[in-house]
Amino acid sequence: MEATFDRFNRQQDLVPQNRLENLTVTVIGVGAIGRQAALQLAALGVPRLQLIDFDTVDQTNVTTQGYCASDVGQPKVTAMESAIRRIDPAISVEVIQDRYRPKTASGEAVFCCVDSITARAAIWRSAGRTCRFWADGRMLGEVLRVLAVDETTGREHYPQTLFAQAEAQPGRCTARSTIYAANIAAGLMVHQFTRWLRRLPVDRDTSLNLLAGEWAVS
Repeated sequence: MEATFDRFNRQQDLVPQNRLENLTVTVIGVGAIGRQAALQLAALGVPRLQLIDFDTVDQTNVTTQGYCASDVGQPKVTAMESAIRRIDPAISVEVIQDRYRPKTASGEAVFCCVDSITARAAIWRSAGRTCRFWADGRMLGEVLRVLAVDETTGREHYPQTLFAQAEAQPGRCTARSTIYAANIAAGLMVHQFTRWLRRLPVDRDTSLNLLAGEWAVS
């Protein structure tokens, strides 16, 4: 008789499956960071994923966001659903091809992966205040910032990071995104998620400058 293979057995000390079983995780924005986060969450074993994005895949997204050439022209949420099905067809995937709307019911954990501070602030006012875990990933070139909020940490700090859009760090659009930086940022977000699952304190504010080799956690 063949033994039943458990695909989760090599992570069981780091990712408690019993905490995942009843969770729905919402990823808002499946561009550079959001796509990588959603793929990692699917591989991790999140049973229900909700994906929200209004955009379609273009040629540059193959290079900077990891989409396939065959995805070009498709809605990003549709391409993501197919990618997640290939990881594990048992995962329940809800796709919403639209901008996030305040009336949209979101999961207990929210990954905010949108481009603008204005959009982050609007999403926080709705989904962020009610979810149990929140992660926000920001990236400009090789400078990354990840903010995390749970039931006890970060709820006062996070709104202070929602400065006016005019104060956002400037940069050429051609220098804002690489697949390796997006993967690292997504990994840092998922790490905070697993800390929350293990009931460990989350780091409310993590910054990483890859070029300078600078790392700061507060």
